[in-house]
Amino acid sequence: MKQVTEKARSPLNSNDESSAFTRVNSGLDGVVVADTSIGGVRGSEGFFHYGPHNAAVLAETRTFEEVWHLFVERQIPTAAQAAAFRTRASQHRQVPDSVLGLIDVLAGASMQPMNGARAALSMLGDQLGVTSWLDDLVPTPERSVQLAAAFPTIVAALWRASQGLEVLNPDPSLGLAADYLRMVTGRTPSADAVAALERYLILTIDHGFNASTFTARVITSTGGDLCSAAVGALGALAGPLHGGAPSRVLDMFDQISDLSDAPRWIERALASGEVIMGFGHRIYRADDPRAALLRRTAAEMGGRYADLALGMEPMILEALDRHRPGRDLRTNVEYYASVVLDGVGLPRQLFTPTFAVSRLIGWLAHACEQAAANRIIRPQSAYVGPTPA
Repeated sequence: MKQVTEKARSPLNSNDESSAFTRVNSGLDGVVVADTSIGGVRGSEGFFHYGPHNAAVLAETRTFEEVWHLFVERQIPTAAQAAAFRTRASQHRQVPDSVLGLIDVLAGASMQPMNGARAALSMLGDQLGVTSWLDDLVPTPERSVQLAAAFPTIVAALWRASQGLEVLNPDPSLGLAADYLRMVTGRTPSADAVAALERYLILTIDHGFNASTFTARVITSTGGDLCSAAVGALGALAGPLHGGAPSRVLDMFDQISDLSDAPRWIERALASGEVIMGFGHRIYRADDPRAALLRRTAAEMGGRYADLALGMEPMILEALDRHRPGRDLRTNVEYYASVVLDGVGLPRQLFTPTFAVSRLIGWLAHACEQAAANRIIRPQSAYVGPTPA
């Protein structure tokens, strides 16, 4: 295990036990906490990968199920393997009646989609008999397929029930992306919409040790079951600084009636200290490759939001360089993700849950990897309060 550290400094005195430990940067910035073979991000290069494969290239050339297979079996499938995996995964899309009953209750309580998804996913794990990986008799990768396959059905059912619409059963003849769109919207999606959504889903399966992925690994390290790891990760993803940003990008666009209004709006927002959603990233100091591919996808789709996003992006970047010199704030994935998700017909309330549909596969892959070579994650803290008696 590698570490990038600062010299330990006790905030109290040399007798404080914390002085014996290594102090690291706030937010674990620059700290390597584990090895992984799942994927990685090279922020200074604007590059990320799944195993040895360029993730952006996979999003352009592979289906969602093929990349999902890579995360479960650690290899790109042959045509026969891909067909078998698609059949295998589609068989797990149906959720138990007990979970559907809970979904009716959650929808009736007007629960927010991410809150409802956490509750329903937790019950799904219980109904499937998911237990600690220390004593789970079913192979952990197969458990990950079960949970990831059923989650889109949960999200779609929650949405339709909350809108007073009939909940639709999964159609195993369709791929996951197409069936998810059908179960949400109630109509068969176009091939272009499915292709755009698959691009987005592939691009967001994994992205290093982000907050939600790290949360999943911490929970797994305690011996917690896969479902608990996923539910905890959902809680982390719900935060607007992590997975909750795309819908806020559309909220920003809604404040601008025409592209000619954009310069005034941008200057006013930056002068007042507002954060412009969709720009800046903790890791990338070069262009976000996910944003580059989704920019092209948005341009192909067209529409009011696409026109606004494409027109405003250079204005925002120029203004950020002036107002935030030295920060090097570039366009991130959320900016164009919002346009693409809206363009395929998803309501903005489902943007973050849809992010979770793909990222769940990454979380579960990390949970399996953590379980395979586990040591409980237990860092130290430095006490900075009043001197104890």
